[in-house]
Amino acid sequence: MGLLVILLVGLVIGGLAKALMPGPDPGGLLLTSLLGIAGSALAGLLGRSIGWYKSAWSGPGLVSSVLGATLILLAYRVLR
Repeated sequence: MGLLVILLVGLVIGGLAKALMPGPDPGGLLLTSLLGIAGSALAGLLGRSIGWYKSAWSGPGLVSSVLGATLILLAYRVLR
């Protein structure tokens, strides 16, 4: 059940990131989900290193996760 929730949340976050940065992007549903999951992980890592999230169990919110996914999408476009 937990993996399904992670994939669904990743899909929503990845979809929002792609909506904020329109343009041609390869990949479909799976890549969008992975983008959202990676963005959330990046936001959590940066938030904990800066001190916004005090414990390892406090995760990032929707806005910071979408910003993390947008950063990953931007980096992908720059490298491509």
